[in-house]
Amino acid sequence: MRVTIIGAGVAGLTAAIELAGRGAEVEILERGAAIGERACSWAAGGMLAPWCERESAEPAVAELGELALSWWPRHVDSVTTHGTLVVAPRRDAAELTRFAARTERFDWIDGDAVAALEPDLAGRFDRALFFRDEAHLDPRRALKALAARAEQLGVKIRFGVETDPEAAPGDAVLDCRGFAARRETGDLRGVRGEMLLLRTQEISLSRPVRLLHPRIPLYIVPRADGLFMVGATMIESAARDGVTARSAVELINGAYALHPAFGEAEIVETRADVRPAFPDNLPRVTRRGRVFSINGLYRHGFLLSPAMAQQAAEAVMSLSETHDEADRERLTA
Repeated sequence: MRVTIIGAGVAGLTAAIELAGRGAEVEILERGAAIGERACSWAAGGMLAPWCERESAEPAVAELGELALSWWPRHVDSVTTHGTLVVAPRRDAAELTRFAARTERFDWIDGDAVAALEPDLAGRFDRALFFRDEAHLDPRRALKALAARAEQLGVKIRFGVETDPEAAPGDAVLDCRGFAARRETGDLRGVRGEMLLLRTQEISLSRPVRLLHPRIPLYIVPRADGLFMVGATMIESAARDGVTARSAVELINGAYALHPAFGEAEIVETRADVRPAFPDNLPRVTRRGRVFSINGLYRHGFLLSPAMAQQAAEAVMSLSETHDEADRERLTA
C-alpha cells in the first residue's frame, strides 16, 4: 500500500507514523524547505490538556484528546507530565468557579498548594485548579522528533514540493495541508492565533499555567533555557499578518499579571498563523475517492492529531483490504 501524505505538520507526521506502523509505504510531500517552516503547528502551545480544553470545547475534544497523553511519550522524549495549573486574580475568583463547572478531573487547591507546585507564584493566588494528569511538550522539538521517528520507520520526506492531492502518486493520498486545503473544503474557515516567546531567568515554572480573565484568558507554557510561550488569542480571521500591537500588549499585560518578572522579559519572537476550523470546531477525516483528508484541528493540533491519525490510517488501510479482496476475486475467477 503506497500512500502519499501532503503536509509535514503535526497531522501529516502523526499520520505517517500510524500508517508506517501498519505496513504502508509512505512518502510525505512538504511545500516548505524544512520541518515547521510553513506549518501553523510551529507556533502551537503544545499543551496536552484534554480536560482544560473541555471548558470551551465539545466533549469530543476531551474524549479524543485523552489518547494524546499516552501516544506522545511513545514517540518523542520531550513530554512533561506535570499537569496544568489554572489560576485567577483575586478580583476574578469567580472565573475559577465558572471554569470548574465546565470541565472535570481536577483538584481544588489552596495558596499553599500553589506555592508547593510553583514556588515563584507563592502568595499570588489564594485558590487554583490543578489538572494533575495533563502534560505538555515543545512543539518544535516534537515535530523534529516525529520526522526522525517517521524516517526510522522508512517514511520518505521530500521538501519544497507543492502538489494537487488529485495528482499525487500512490494508491492513496492523505491531504494534511490544513487551511491551505480550503478550496477543496468549502466550509473550512481560518482562526488566527498569535503568540509571544519570552525569555527570563527571573521566574521558573514547571508546567503550563492558565490565567483566567474575563477579557483575555491567557496561557504560559515553559520551555527550556528560560523561554516561555505566551498565547491565547482566537481571532476569526484568515490574515497571516504579524502580531498586532493590541494583542502583544494584552499578552504581555496578562503575563505581567501572572508575575511582574515577565515585565522585564526579553521578547524573543512574535508569531501569528491561521488554524483551520470547521463550523463545529471539531476535526474530520474525510474521503474523496483515493484522497483522504485530516483537517479542522483548530487550536487542538497536538492534542487531537494522534486520534485523527489513527482514524485516517484505519480508513486508508481499509482501502488496501478492499483492493486485496478484489484481487483475490480476480485470481479466483
